[in-house]
Amino acid sequence: MNLKLETDRLFLREILPSDAEAMFLLDSNPNVHLYLGNNPVTSIDQCSGYIENIRNQYQQNGIGRFAVVLKETNETIGWAGLKFITEHENNHVDYYDIGYRLQENHWGKGYGFEAAKKWLEYAFEEMKVPAVYASAHIDNIGSNTILQKIGLQQNGQYLHHDIPCYWYELTLEEYSK
Repeated sequence: MNLKLETDRLFLREILPSDAEAMFLLDSNPNVHLYLGNNPVTSIDQCSGYIENIRNQYQQNGIGRFAVVLKETNETIGWAGLKFITEHENNHVDYYDIGYRLQENHWGKGYGFEAAKKWLEYAFEEMKVPAVYASAHIDNIGSNTILQKIGLQQNGQYLHHDIPCYWYELTLEEYSK
C-alpha cells in the first residue's frame, strides 16, 4: 500500500511492524482505554499482532488505520483512519468506520480532529464511499466532539460489547452539500 496523507502538522502513513513500541506506549495506557472497555495491552507482542491485523486489512480492503506521525519530530503518536467493518455493529455491516486513538500526552492539541478531518475528506473525495460511520462511548467528550466537529451526525445510541455508545453517520450526499 503506497498511500500517504498529510495535514499541516501530521503525516498519515501505513502502520509498520517497527511501530510496535509506539503502539505499546499508546495501548498500554489505562487512560487511553478508559472508554474502550478498560482492557489495555500488557505486552509489545500484543501490539505486533494488532499491527499484523491492520496490515492484513490493507491487503483485504485496500484501507485501514494509519500511523499518525508528527511532522515536527517524526514521532508516531497514535493511529487514525478508515476501517472497513465486516461484522455486524448497530444493525450495520460492510461499512467504513472512521476512528482515531492518540497517546495521552497529545490529547487536546487538535491532532485527532486534524487526522479525522483528513480521513473524512479522503473517504468522500477520493474513495467516493457512500457513507462514513463512527461510534464513541457516550462519556468520551473528546471523541464525540471530534466526530461532531468534522460533520458526522449523531444518530442514536447502542451498546457495543456492553459499552454505551453514540452512533454517528454522514453520507456522501450530505458531505457534498
